[in-house]
Amino acid sequence: MRNAPDALMLFAAGFGTRMGALTRDRPKPLIEVGGRALLDHALDVASGAGIGRIAVNTHYKAEQIQAHLAGRDIALAHEPDEILDTGGGLRAALPLLGDGPVYTMNTDAVWRGPNPLSLLAGAWDDSRMDALLLCLPPDQAIGHTGQGDFLLDAEGRVSRGPGLVYSGAQIIRTESLADIPDRAFSLNVVWNRMMAEGRAFGTVYPGTWCDVGHPGGIALAEAMLDAGDV
Repeated sequence: MRNAPDALMLFAAGFGTRMGALTRDRPKPLIEVGGRALLDHALDVASGAGIGRIAVNTHYKAEQIQAHLAGRDIALAHEPDEILDTGGGLRAALPLLGDGPVYTMNTDAVWRGPNPLSLLAGAWDDSRMDALLLCLPPDQAIGHTGQGDFLLDAEGRVSRGPGLVYSGAQIIRTESLADIPDRAFSLNVVWNRMMAEGRAFGTVYPGTWCDVGHPGGIALAEAMLDAGDV
């Protein structure tokens, strides 16, 4: 078991239905922002944080992602029969990631500011935390609608409620995944258990982040990136 994470799970298996016609002939992680695939933006974050082991899960148009990553030292966790959601997908990829806490990150967002995974690593406290979620104030979450996902108490523990927006990046311990009976399940199930035990924490990202899960997010992300270096 390791106390500090050195492995990253990138979620790339979804159908991208919010993208409409843009995902008719390609998976969402290969949609381009600023001339580069969303997946490559995510891999840049991983490289900048010095992540030693990366796994990418696939389902929809998996062969395109496989071809895109050919020749790179990245493991593929293919989900051939059904999408396993975030929890089931992470559990299925554990043989590729190893024991102990891992990073997970969605591939449908772009960042501007300090490296989000490095920031998580600096805030991680293995003695107190089973999960550490990276969140943002709504005015720093470009292209995101809604009232937010989580509240933080004075010690940084998260609870459900309108407030901070979850960025899709976190560190999480994976031992409890084995206790979930369902094959496909969301990490929300795991977070709820960790919150009940007081071991789910959050930290606030000081930069900006853009949701590129919908068509309008492409132009918003490009404008954000044009405003300065990531």
